[in-house]
Amino acid sequence: MRISELARRAGVTTKAVRYYESLGLLTPERLANGYRDYDEHDVRLTQEIRALGSLGIPVERTRPFLDCLATGHRHADDCPASLAGYRDAINELTRRIEGLTARRAALVAHLQEAAHRNSRVSPSDEGEDLMADYTSLPADLPVPEDDGAAAHLPGLKVPHLELQDTGGAAISLDALGAGRTVVYVYPLTGRPGTDLPDGWDSIPGARGCTPEACSFRDHYQDLLAAGAADVFACRARTATISARSSNGSTCRSPCFPTPPAALPGRWTCPPSRPAG
Repeated sequence: MRISELARRAGVTTKAVRYYESLGLLTPERLANGYRDYDEHDVRLTQEIRALGSLGIPVERTRPFLDCLATGHRHADDCPASLAGYRDAINELTRRIEGLTARRAALVAHLQEAAHRNSRVSPSDEGEDLMADYTSLPADLPVPEDDGAAAHLPGLKVPHLELQDTGGAAISLDALGAGRTVVYVYPLTGRPGTDLPDGWDSIPGARGCTPEACSFRDHYQDLLAAGAADVFACRARTATISARSSNGSTCRSPCFPTPPAALPGRWTCPPSRPAG
């Protein structure tokens, strides 16, 4: 068969076939006119080279497997030399994984240092994620003061605002039913490896929203026992209302969006924004 046919059947390029020949892995017969003449054995060898390459074994290290086929074995890895080839490939992968792991650890260390360089919060202990100790708050955070900007809200009728929870269900704020419903809004959730926005600590009440949200989760049953019909969490920067807590067991935490444009004028409150 011609080289183009061999390449098509084995799923490689003709250039690859020529490279295999240059390494002595394929030795086709020559016709009288000088053309190469490949057979089924060459197809099998080429397919084996391709299969080993998909495992990460380079072409130059496939000879023990091909020699095993050449000696009449049904499988290319029936021979001891082939098993040794597998072990060499595994050892090489192990070295690469160790190198990548060390590089990742170095990047995490640089991230921790950079993320906390201008922060009053110390970096986490080695091996822990950033923001893992979200319950430790700086002692000099500004204390929120009631400036009366929301004094007009008590007693107002809840506007029609339909939001989608994390389970895909539509929830209308004006149709939650009888009884008291707790809907708490928080600005963002601290994420491992992500520093807080610049100026976040300077906004009264902004820092600490993660432990506050966890308190609603942890005291979900207490809130129900105190007379609440339900408890919802609403993260202001997202477009959903979250119906379950992060551990999926206690708090209905379906997180709604709260875009100011979706609320009537009397319901709007002056926002606080971090620097930048």
